[in-house]
Amino acid sequence: MNAERVIIADNQELTAFAVEAIIRALPEYASGAPKVEYASDCRQLSAMIRDKIHTAVILDYTLFDFSTCEQLVILSDSNPNVTFLLLSDELTPDFLRYVIYNSQRIGVIYKDASLYNLREAMHYLISGERYISQQATKVLLARDTEKEHHKDDLTQTEREVLKAIAQGKTTKEIAAERFSSIHTINSHRKNIFRKLNVNCAHDAMKYAMRAGLVDETDFYI
Repeated sequence: MNAERVIIADNQELTAFAVEAIIRALPEYASGAPKVEYASDCRQLSAMIRDKIHTAVILDYTLFDFSTCEQLVILSDSNPNVTFLLLSDELTPDFLRYVIYNSQRIGVIYKDASLYNLREAMHYLISGERYISQQATKVLLARDTEKEHHKDDLTQTEREVLKAIAQGKTTKEIAAERFSSIHTINSHRKNIFRKLNVNCAHDAMKYAMRAGLVDETDFYI
């Protein structure tokens, strides 16, 4: 369902003007013609989207007065009629991780993106779909890789046990293969979970795949 309204929440007048020009040039604008409105601060934006109209919001988070990224996610969760596209010069990896992983209706593109990608992002937004740019995805993947390198202090034995867990083997099977007791394998599991800061085998297995310990075809969830 296409948006009935587009709200541009960007306090840079030149950017706001350019965004509106891109939107008005989209084919779906000609056919559906959503209203284009402006919000100058968080309070005004919150008030505007309470009417439950299907809305697309283009937001420069860095220029708006949100106190925390949690506030943005709460605003998104409280308004299922709204899809957000963050359009900013720079967003930190931790911020991106938080908003993207905690809301299914917040997308991201950077202001230095190509005109083609900006149009594509606006098309997705007005169609009610989330758009995450390739540049933002690279930032997230780089951050994930960095975290894996920092937290991976597993011993060789623990890495082998983790690989076996990721391949769907039971504790009993792993113990038999390694000529170890079930108690020893359980101790390895606890140490693996503690070192990786995870609480279950599911998250540990996802780490094993990202770290290249198993092929995706061997990854059973």
